Amino acid sequence: MSAPTVLAASRRTETGKSVSLLRKAGRVPAVVFGHGIESIPVSLDAHEFDHLRHTVQSNTIIELKIDGKDVHRVMVHGIQIDPRHRHLLHVDLFALKKGEEVTVEIPLHTTGESFAVVRLGGTLLHNIDRIKVRAQPENLPESLEFSIESLVDFDMAIHLRDLPLPAGVTLLSDPDEVVAKVAAPHVVEEPVVVAAEAPTEDAETTEAKTEA
Repeated sequence: MSAPTVLAASRRTETGKSVSLLRKAGRVPAVVFGHGIESIPVSLDAHEFDHLRHTVQSNTIIELKIDGKDVHRVMVHGIQIDPRHRHLLHVDLFALKKGEEVTVEIPLHTTGESFAVVRLGGTLLHNIDRIKVRAQPENLPESLEFSIESLVDFDMAIHLRDLPLPAGVTLLSDPDEVVAKVAAPHVVEEPVVVAAEAPTEDAETTEAKTEA
């Protein structure tokens, strides 16, 4: 099991317009909320959180340490970004409750090779890159891998119902949706070139040449 993702936070009293002072100091305001708990206003190191959000999945469980002591298991629920300068403005962190299921989207990744792609020259169509599932936090995979080796011709397809879900994970997306298939190569017909016939001389022209 990999080490948990840890994020440090500090309780904050700044609200409203005064949070601009936090941002100038290199911190981003955030709030921890969840079912049955009182919301906790906190601040995060802007650089540390920006790095974290680019290196983990959206459904990664984070151990949030507030003031170095209070630990909450959270997931990133929402991020507000300045559309002009691309600066972080605010972060929503959803606190996970033991025994309570959560609904998230997890990314899909293919493994293996398809005979229809490698040998028949087809093109892999990966129609879906994320699926919606429900599970308890400890059962959530960060991503889901599936093999495309069954795609041996252009008639085969992999549906969401074919994906190997871990125990305790329920698929919420449409199980009949096609997640991957192989399209046949596009055949370009070469244009038919008709050779031009040499012009024929009429009888009068031929006779004139003979008399000459």
